[in-house]
Amino acid sequence: MKLQHQLNAAFTTLLLVILTVTGFVIYSLILDLLVQDEQRQLKQKGEILVSILNEEYGAQQNVQQFSDFLQDKDLQLFLYDRKSNRVLDSTLSNRITAGLFSNNNFADDSKQLWEYGNDKYVTSRILFYPQSTGLELILLTPLKDLQAVQHNYFQRLLLVFVIGGIAVIVLSYFLTNKLVTPLTKLKWQLKKIEKRQFDSLERIQATGEIKEVEESVFEMAGELQRYMKSQQAFFQNASHELKTPLMTIQGYAEGIRDRIFAEQDEEKGLEVMVNEVKRLKKIINEMILLAKLDSEQEVYQPEELAVTELIDQVLDRALPLVNEKGITIQHNVEAGATIYADQEKLLRALLNITFNGVRHATSRVAIDAKKEAGKTIISVRDDGAGIPENLIPHIFHRFVKGKNGETGLGLAIARAIVEQSGGSIKVEKSDLGGAKFVLQFES
Repeated sequence: MKLQHQLNAAFTTLLLVILTVTGFVIYSLILDLLVQDEQRQLKQKGEILVSILNEEYGAQQNVQQFSDFLQDKDLQLFLYDRKSNRVLDSTLSNRITAGLFSNNNFADDSKQLWEYGNDKYVTSRILFYPQSTGLELILLTPLKDLQAVQHNYFQRLLLVFVIGGIAVIVLSYFLTNKLVTPLTKLKWQLKKIEKRQFDSLERIQATGEIKEVEESVFEMAGELQRYMKSQQAFFQNASHELKTPLMTIQGYAEGIRDRIFAEQDEEKGLEVMVNEVKRLKKIINEMILLAKLDSEQEVYQPEELAVTELIDQVLDRALPLVNEKGITIQHNVEAGATIYADQEKLLRALLNITFNGVRHATSRVAIDAKKEAGKTIISVRDDGAGIPENLIPHIFHRFVKGKNGETGLGLAIARAIVEQSGGSIKVEKSDLGGAKFVLQFES
């Protein structure tokens, strides 16, 4: 069942339940209100009659005169003597009078409904004054008369409920259609994403949570498109990077096989082939590492690391390259700074960044680490030529190499490790004149 039909069915069911409960409560309440109102009216009529009878006829010995007076009134009532517990007069037939008297206790003035057969009567009792006379006027109204009014009122109320219910259901259909239409359009946009038709995507007019979902979908589509383009670029660059050493190896191998090189050139060719194989092996190993970093969470084994010890390991391992390049490396690490990450992986990331700085530095590299606003910040600066502006947005992409770069995978590996460790990495211009890599981690 479609979402719109489900919403309409749920709303209609809820509306029916509410109207049914409301109707039942109102139906019961109407009768109670009618009974109370009828008792009030009977009491008012009874008090008027008692007042007239007291003024004009006065005492119990004028009962016959009472009777003549009451018979002229279109009322259902009893003239009851409490002292003798008998009905002195009634406007009802003798059969109904006798039946009511035998089935109900006239002396019990707490009972407001009397029964006779299948009929019930609403009563109201008014005493004559002085009370010593013991006379009491009891007025009655058949309950079925009030029930007829109740039924008539409820029929009209039911008609209002039906008309209102239809109007609400129509309004519900309109609102759910307005709600579901953006979702339907969003579904077709998702179909386009499934078919990778990113250029034909269209924005959808929506509000509230649906608008948030729509924005998330289009952000996802943009990320997916960028990822696919990066993957295509990756494979193109990877094929190019792998093809170059393979062609070199193939050329020298065929030359040696066909004996077109002199002995000295053969030795040189073999040396080139060995170097190219090493380079090829390094590229493949780094590609495998990148794939694992992106897809296998279990390769990370995070623990709390002291930044001081981590930087010391970086300095020890970078020392041979530093001495070879003839530069100085400085470090300033704030005591007590810690990071929660995989030690081996994060060391690899810092070494990649540090080696990158050493290769491009003119005379020195500086490594700083400090705690700031609940974060641990590590920066690596050099005084080299810096990174060209047009290369900065792509410097962490795979196979993007600057001048004197090697495989173009080192910074991509560093970024993957830092992000998997819950941190962030960025590059900017250094105050030393070269590049500055900034890594931020939650302390």
